[in-house]
Amino acid sequence: MTIGVAIAATNATRPQNSLTAWSRLTAFPRPLRVASALASALVVVGDQKGRVGFGKGKAKEVPEAIRKATEQAKRQLIRVPLREGRTLHHDIDGRHGAGRVVMRSAPTGTGIIAGGPMRAVFEMLGIQDVVAKSLGSQNPYNMIRATINGLTKQSSPRSVAQRRSKKVADILPKRDQAPAAAAETEEA
Repeated sequence: MTIGVAIAATNATRPQNSLTAWSRLTAFPRPLRVASALASALVVVGDQKGRVGFGKGKAKEVPEAIRKATEQAKRQLIRVPLREGRTLHHDIDGRHGAGRVVMRSAPTGTGIIAGGPMRAVFEMLGIQDVVAKSLGSQNPYNMIRATINGLTKQSSPRSVAQRRSKKVADILPKRDQAPAAAAETEEA
């Protein structure tokens, strides 16, 4: 079995894709002694503006498996709200099977601190600053599914305000009052 990792970029107007993992398995059935090969591919697709999806494909040849995975990923695109177009609104965690992923928003200039398949998801999503940790499963399929699961839980202040029938200003903490409130608690 061979596993490879590569990143491919295309035109910015179309969704970009990232080949996260591919493998080729060759099996020799016992009585026939004829090789039958099967290739599989895991692809992450995104527009780097808040939409991302993933897909997997299997075929006898690697390019065909990549094509199938890309088509499936384009059909499964989800929209994720981003803060300032560069990071997450709040800390989230995602789970799938034995895989668990913890994602935290980060200040400007931090970059993408994430391992393996999670990095491909964040790059295709358009996130520039995030800190993420994968716990549990090291399987790339489960890590990507856990990441997507966590990203679907992401909510923006606008959606929270709409759900509560309030204004966005009522939801967000006031910048002038936050340091004053912290100072008052320290004095007491």
